[in-house]
Amino acid sequence: MATGNHFEWQLFNGTEWASIANDFVIEAHYCQPGANGITIYFNIGAVNIDFDEMTVSGPLRNLSIRRNTLLSPNQKQEVGWYYKDNHRWCEYGSQGFGGRASSIGSDFIEQQYNSNPSGSVQFIVGSMTYNVDFTAMTQTNLSTNISRKVRRRPKFNAIVTCNSSNQNSSQILESPLANPWANPTNSSSRYIWEFMGDEGIWTEYQKPGCSLDSAEIERLYQLNPQCQVSFTARRFSYSLYFGGMYQVNNKYGTKRAVRRITGGIQQTDSTLSQARWQFKDMDGNWKDFSKVNKSSLF
Repeated sequence: MATGNHFEWQLFNGTEWASIANDFVIEAHYCQPGANGITIYFNIGAVNIDFDEMTVSGPLRNLSIRRNTLLSPNQKQEVGWYYKDNHRWCEYGSQGFGGRASSIGSDFIEQQYNSNPSGSVQFIVGSMTYNVDFTAMTQTNLSTNISRKVRRRPKFNAIVTCNSSNQNSSQILESPLANPWANPTNSSSRYIWEFMGDEGIWTEYQKPGCSLDSAEIERLYQLNPQCQVSFTARRFSYSLYFGGMYQVNNKYGTKRAVRRITGGIQQTDSTLSQARWQFKDMDGNWKDFSKVNKSSLF
């Protein structure tokens, strides 16, 4: 088991992200599969957190919530998958209503989810076949079409340390501390974080359209280059996975590639050294010109 906090809950007040004191209370509640949310009292008033939607409501507008996972490269957190069986939440692989257990457990479902967050997985209980939809977070009986809610929650303080072979394989990824440009005092200004946007255009994370910008993402990356970061853009919430360098829309499961490039430093890749022309779109974000963009302007 790991010592110390491996998580960080933060609240966005419309101006900046701030760490929440005693966030272990939120974490303990969040790890309960039956918990819909929690109400926390701040000096600004009562704030309600919805765990399923990862949204927050309170006395101020534009409030946001996020949970950062801070694990070492050789660690991972155990995750439980649960379905609502009548009036209680049951973990997959355990006995549910009627005393029968599913043919798959949380570990297998989590593996399938990590392979394709927008996909699904099927399993058998007795003579019935069920389908778990990762996007809708529902379980459906394919014979009766009865649907049940599904939840994915971390297990409180359940941290698994990987063996040495897994640790060595994870070291293939670049460590920011081994990079001479990664000066902890000024690293955030030397890197640009981008996601693969529409029309195959790399787009930088920028505020105010996104709750995170390159500097904030780089700060979290420096803390742990294998962690998972949550953020919001418009009305959607996303998860950014540093280990796999991709982002996932938490509602629809849409997966996009992410990259970290050096800013203000000569690139060996000629495509990165070319000048980039951008325009400010109606949503307030700067976007690269492309053939599609140009034709839509006239």
